[in-house]
Amino acid sequence: MPGIDKLPIEETLEDSPQTRSLLGVFEEDATAISNYMNQLYQAMHRIYDAQNELSAATHLTSKLLKEYEKQRFPLGGDDEVMSSTLQQFSKVIDELSSCHAVLSTQLADAMMFPITQFKERDLKEILTLKEVFQIASNDHDAAINRYSRLSKKRENDKVKYEVTEDVYTSRKKQHQTMMHYFCALNTLQYKKKIALLEPLLGYMQAQISFFKMGSENLNDQLEEFLTNIGTSVQNVRREMDSDVETMQQTIEDLEVASDPLYVPDPDPTKFPVNRNLTQKAGYLNARNKTGLVSSTWDRQFYFTQGGNLMSQARGDVAGGLAMDIDNCSVMAVDCEDRRYCFQITSFDGKKSSILQAESKKDHEEWICTINNISKQIYLSENPEEIAARVNQSALEAVTPSPSFQQRHESLRPAGQSRPLTARTSSSGSIGSESTNLAALSLDSLVAPDTPIQFDIISPVCEDQPGQAKASGQGGRRTNPFGESGGGTKSETEDSILHQLFIVRFLGSMEVKSDDNPDVVYETMRQILAARAIHNIFRMTESHLLVSCDCLKLIDPQTQVTRLMFPLPSVVLYATHQENKRLFGFVLRTSGGRSESNLSSVCYIFESNNEGEKICDSVGLAKQIALHAELDRRASEKQKEIERVKEKQQKELSKQKQIEKDLEEQSRLIAASSRPNQASSEGQFVVLSSSQSEESDLGEGGKKRESEA
Repeated sequence: MPGIDKLPIEETLEDSPQTRSLLGVFEEDATAISNYMNQLYQAMHRIYDAQNELSAATHLTSKLLKEYEKQRFPLGGDDEVMSSTLQQFSKVIDELSSCHAVLSTQLADAMMFPITQFKERDLKEILTLKEVFQIASNDHDAAINRYSRLSKKRENDKVKYEVTEDVYTSRKKQHQTMMHYFCALNTLQYKKKIALLEPLLGYMQAQISFFKMGSENLNDQLEEFLTNIGTSVQNVRREMDSDVETMQQTIEDLEVASDPLYVPDPDPTKFPVNRNLTQKAGYLNARNKTGLVSSTWDRQFYFTQGGNLMSQARGDVAGGLAMDIDNCSVMAVDCEDRRYCFQITSFDGKKSSILQAESKKDHEEWICTINNISKQIYLSENPEEIAARVNQSALEAVTPSPSFQQRHESLRPAGQSRPLTARTSSSGSIGSESTNLAALSLDSLVAPDTPIQFDIISPVCEDQPGQAKASGQGGRRTNPFGESGGGTKSETEDSILHQLFIVRFLGSMEVKSDDNPDVVYETMRQILAARAIHNIFRMTESHLLVSCDCLKLIDPQTQVTRLMFPLPSVVLYATHQENKRLFGFVLRTSGGRSESNLSSVCYIFESNNEGEKICDSVGLAKQIALHAELDRRASEKQKEIERVKEKQQKELSKQKQIEKDLEEQSRLIAASSRPNQASSEGQFVVLSSSQSEESDLGEGGKKRESEA
């Protein structure tokens, strides 16, 4: 390292121009050092800030990776492999964050502290000494000027002394200040080298320590992990590229295949109408009245769901109920200047809706689909097969008809001019269709000639009031909640379970077996098929009361019991496998078409999506009844045991009384064997009637023995 330039401290007292000139060079050098160090300080401070920011950002990244498994992504949020991989990355990055935090601390101690100390202490000291030296030099020059102006003619000792003392003080102050200033400037030549090298040395040592910690953390196991992740990323990229290529090819194929569909009204010869649908979805224009004669048309997405027509506006999460199309009527209508319009009318005629399809094909398919749903064909096991059978009726429904009643009159078979009776045999309901349904029917469960009852025969709908009174059910209103009115006590008043459900009676028929749920399923299928074929839409709505004693069908308006099924007679109950609105139960009754005295009848009902709840309630009622019967039997058995114990206790007390009487009798006999002693003493014994009789019998026996 070359020699260090110095200011001559020995020449400070002389204060020659050369010394001042050399001092100016050192001051200029100090100013340059100060400017350079300020810039270097800012650069190193940026390194330090960047390192702190890197440490904080790394820690935040690790924290976010840890919280990945807590996030709830709409798509792909349950990827366990991705979560475990990010957890591993989080651990590694957390270790790196710790290394960066250590590096930040080392940079603060080894790099920023030396240069900050040089900037804040040494450079400020030079500036302070420079100002003090400048003041001392000015004071010395002023004192010399006053000393030089002393008068030669009029010498004043006092003034001379003061001026001389002032020169002495100012010169001494200047000399001392100048020497310290020169010393600080000379020392600055050393400190500037230290101030440059120490921060750099600390920076490099901190970096070396950081890299050493990194090499210790980044071991072979981590390298293997990173290699596996890299391979996985490449596999995902290849899969993505393959999928993108497949999607591009699909787009090209769809563009070619969909070209004819871009026409709003495609050619019906190329795209035939499917009249056997029981589900359909698509956009329709709905007519909304805004005044007496004015109306607007809104385009919405419509789809069928079971027996409901749903609508959904663009942007909505889910659809809403537009209309219940069970038992509805649908027809093509002419509406103003719009084509392909059709009208849907609810089963009660209170609600109607006019919709417009986009094409003739959609127009006919919507009408056929809604017509098939209105016949409840969707409830059968093979809806398309049954829809094909009523295809001709669906085609006739496309043409406008004056009313709902006339349309159904036109759809009735030719030989059936009057309404269906309450009971319809399977020969009339299934009839010629039995050959087509032979593959679907189970003759081992349901007999082919079993009549189907589509309505409830009860005292409510009979004309003779005497039958209602004789049955003991129709003449009295039944409170479904078990509360008694007046002084009459309800039959189910003491029942623990009271649950009420709204049900609609679909039909009933006699079955062969009552130990297999397939009986209920097959009965549902046959009843729904018969209803669909003969356009039977009307259903009797009732309230089904489930109690621990029986099941009751109650009229919802008059609260009169229509039918009552004893709970022990209900041997089987089940819901439909797919449509939970349908349920049925098998009732074992006396009499019937079979040779034996017992017969089984299956009743089928429709509920408001409560089929499983009703079956659960029936099962709970049977369990409660079973437990009650077991408790009753246990109670009777306990009473019988108590009666036996009481009888045994009476026998035992009676035996004890006999033994006591015998002992008393023996004592009296012994006392009567000493008559002389008794007469001498004047004593006598009065026997009880029973004892006297026994003594007479004893004496008579002794006499007979002596005579013998």
